[in-house]
Amino acid sequence: MMFNSHFLVLAAAFGSSWLSLPVTGSVLPKEKIVESRQDTGNNDLTIIEASIALPTNGEAGVGGIEASPIAGVTFNGAASVTIPKGEVVYSDSIDFSVAAESMLTLTLYLATGQSGNSITGHPGSRTTSWMQEGNKVNATSISGSSVAHWYFVSGVEAWAPDTASSFIILGDSITDGRGSDDNKNNRWPDLLIARMQTNQLTEIGVNNQAAGGNCVLQDGLGPSLISRYKRDAIEQAGVKYIMIFEGVNDIGTAGTDQNSQTQVGDKLISAFTQIANDARAAEILIFAATITPFLGPGQSYSDPTREATRQRVNAWFTSSGLFDAVVDFDAIVRDPATPSQLAPEYNGGDYLHPNVAGYQAIADGFPLDIFTATASKRAV
Repeated sequence: MMFNSHFLVLAAAFGSSWLSLPVTGSVLPKEKIVESRQDTGNNDLTIIEASIALPTNGEAGVGGIEASPIAGVTFNGAASVTIPKGEVVYSDSIDFSVAAESMLTLTLYLATGQSGNSITGHPGSRTTSWMQEGNKVNATSISGSSVAHWYFVSGVEAWAPDTASSFIILGDSITDGRGSDDNKNNRWPDLLIARMQTNQLTEIGVNNQAAGGNCVLQDGLGPSLISRYKRDAIEQAGVKYIMIFEGVNDIGTAGTDQNSQTQVGDKLISAFTQIANDARAAEILIFAATITPFLGPGQSYSDPTREATRQRVNAWFTSSGLFDAVVDFDAIVRDPATPSQLAPEYNGGDYLHPNVAGYQAIADGFPLDIFTATASKRAV
């Protein structure tokens, strides 16, 4: 699937609500399992009823679903389930076939609502969810309120042929799509999927495990990469390829003195080494992407000492020999005249996040032969 949803959301509450969550699939599966989480919420979560359907006209973020097919979601044979705080549950198998790149709408009914000062959600969904009072699980349209946010559902797993596999991207807000358009699915992983589907890579699903504001070393808006990489990548079913595209938030929030930057660089290299070694031990191909530029006038991360750390970590990526491949995203989006900055045509406005043109450039510049070439290299 193309999203995760395991981050703390503060000061949020639901009443007796129907919640519709549109998400995207990247392979051509038949049977599915829905994964629901309450692992960062403070209270138990009771789902009274749930369903899966196709959104109206297959569009992202719409407040309606097609009348058919609509499949009920059950949990150990029951329509309802209570998820204890801090836990994860999986639905029963659902017979529901879709084409690759199809949108799905997952609908939950919470009769008693969900209160408290924190619940599990994904604030950077770039996709609209819809809410309305009462049980509207099988309703084809609603007139309630909407929010660009996902809640509770962290994934959809699918049965696929033995030849199918997944490519998991561990990232931050750049991979989460900050600077992309809501309901357009033009994050760089979305655009990469489209290329893969037209280039005979239809049996590799893309699993976007990015978190806005994510740091490698310390918890922030969600758990740190070093604490979540096993759950979100190595332990996922069907994973064959993992890519790391993180580090900018650690560098950008560490002090600008040389000692602080030396320490954060050392710790990033240590963390990336651990992740790479664990992936290789699990016989998973491990890729890295170079950290993209972030210097710019008046920007909080912008500092020459931080830039030196970015260059140091990027140089280590390419020279360490730990990775099956390193993709130079830095070279794709940097300004040739000022390499410490994003190219003007790719700058999303804050000198850190690319715009849609930048995301398209990353997707277009991604070497699709990485999947076959690295597999052959590892087999030698």
